[in-house]
Amino acid sequence: MIVNMGPQHPSMHGVLRLIVTLDGEDVIDCEPILGYLHRGMEKIAENRTIIQYLPYVTRWDYSATMFTEAITVNAPEFLENIQIPQRASYIRVIMLELSRIASHLLWLGPFMADLGAETPFFYIFRERELIYDLFEAIIGMRMMHNYFRIGGVAADLPYGWINKCLDFCDYFLRGVVEYQQLITQNPIF
Repeated sequence: MIVNMGPQHPSMHGVLRLIVTLDGEDVIDCEPILGYLHRGMEKIAENRTIIQYLPYVTRWDYSATMFTEAITVNAPEFLENIQIPQRASYIRVIMLELSRIASHLLWLGPFMADLGAETPFFYIFRERELIYDLFEAIIGMRMMHNYFRIGGVAADLPYGWINKCLDFCDYFLRGVVEYQQLITQNPIF
């Protein structure tokens, strides 16, 4: 028997279709079909400069947009041997790490909810929202940031932002302990 699973709706965790071949209840074969989120970005890029195209790359991966920006600006910087200021380099690293944490939280929360653990979902998204607050304080947007530029970043950190970020880091460490108690040390899992 051949069964189609998906395609899933775009608002789900990911768009994927699986063509599954079954023998009774045993899965004999599984063919993943990708490409349901293709939006013609390559064609759009053909008629844009890198600077004009930067706002588009944040849509490649909405959960970790800073990374798509980083790879897009790193290529011309590398090719032209553009040296970015040390402060901009540090800011990029901080923003990338915050983006990475937010992306992992976006995975972990719904994953736990899918397993039936609703409580960790809310705890996890609490910290994710704090990261988005930090992004919003600099960029004015919580997602789709368009913050990296060839040669640096769009704007410096606002006054008091570093202290807010350090406060978040201290708070987040306590949150990780809560996750361990709710997930790792939970006898249900």
